[in-house]
Amino acid sequence: MKFPVYTDKGKAGDSEIDVRDSIFAIEPNENVIYEDVRRVMANKRQGTANTKARAQVRGGGRKAYRQKGTGMARRGSMRSPLLKGGGTVFGPKPRKYTVRMNKKTRQLARKSALSLKASADAVKVIEDFTFDQPKTCKIVELLESLDIAGKKVLLLTAETDKVVYKSARNIPEVQVLEANKATTYQLLDADIVLLQKSGVEVLQNSIEPISKEN
Repeated sequence: MKFPVYTDKGKAGDSEIDVRDSIFAIEPNENVIYEDVRRVMANKRQGTANTKARAQVRGGGRKAYRQKGTGMARRGSMRSPLLKGGGTVFGPKPRKYTVRMNKKTRQLARKSALSLKASADAVKVIEDFTFDQPKTCKIVELLESLDIAGKKVLLLTAETDKVVYKSARNIPEVQVLEANKATTYQLLDADIVLLQKSGVEVLQNSIEPISKEN
C-alpha cells in the first residue's frame, strides 16, 4: 500500500511512501478495538472517590427522640442512611479501575484503527518539517494548505519536537504526539491522522517490530 507524500504547502509531491499492508490494510477487528478503547479510558480513572458508611459518620450518640408517643418508627441513631447527614449505603470506595490487555491484542487494535482510517482516506503523510521558534500561525497555515483546518487532527512526529508541539498546543482540535505513543483511542478520536514522513517507520515498528536476523 502506498500513500502520497504532501509538502508543507499542501501539495501532493511526486514521491510516495510504501506502508505495510499488515498494518494499514487489514480487516478491522471491531471487538478488539472496543476492548482496547475501554482499557485506555478505564486506566485514566483515578478511583479516588470515597464516601462514609454508617459507622464512619459523626453523631448517633443519643437517641433521636423519645421511644413512644410520636407516631413515628423507633429510630435509634441519627446515622441512619435514611436521614440527612447519615451514612451512605453502598457508596464508592477507593479502588483501581485498571484493565489489562496482552501486547498482541493491543497491537491488533492499533492496526485495526489505522486500517479504518486508511480506508476512510483519513491518513495523510507529510514531509518532515519544523520551525525555528514556536509559531501557531505556521501550523494554522499548514492545516489550511492541506484543507483540514477545523478538523480534529492528530499530528504524529518521529520523535519529540518541542517547537512543533508548542506551535500547535493553542489550537484546540490539534494534538501533537510521538508516533510510537499513539493509542487506539487517540487514532480513532481524530478526524485526520497526519504523519510526518520519518514517523511512518517509527509508528510501524512500534506496532509490528521487524525481527533482526542473526
